[in-house]
Amino acid sequence: MKIKITIPTERIHNPIISESIVETGILINIMVANIDSTYGELIADVSDLRFDKIKKAMESRGAVVSILDRPIHRDEEECIDCGACISVCPMNVYSFDNDWNVQVDEKKCIQCGMCIKMCPHGALKLGD
Repeated sequence: MKIKITIPTERIHNPIISESIVETGILINIMVANIDSTYGELIADVSDLRFDKIKKAMESRGAVVSILDRPIHRDEEECIDCGACISVCPMNVYSFDNDWNVQVDEKKCIQCGMCIKMCPHGALKLGD
């Protein structure tokens, strides 16, 4: 399952991720990370069966952990298959099929919102 880990300003200099991995023995796959001296946000993949344990470990250290369970929804009637979403998606959620229609692989979506900002027709939104 894909999760978002948010590290607040007051905890940004603590090794929250590494300590949680060492404590639990649960490996996570970090897919996207935006961290600076004031804030941190990571998108990661973790086994569904191990989510509760890693969440507890990270939250005990001050992180906020949430499940990313609302993939991007595309309004098929509004979409003009321009491909603008393809060019900005960091996870390759979008692609063209053989007929140049945009295809969506929602399982890859990390809900970064880049495609929503880029869509010239407003055909994309989060959730249902």
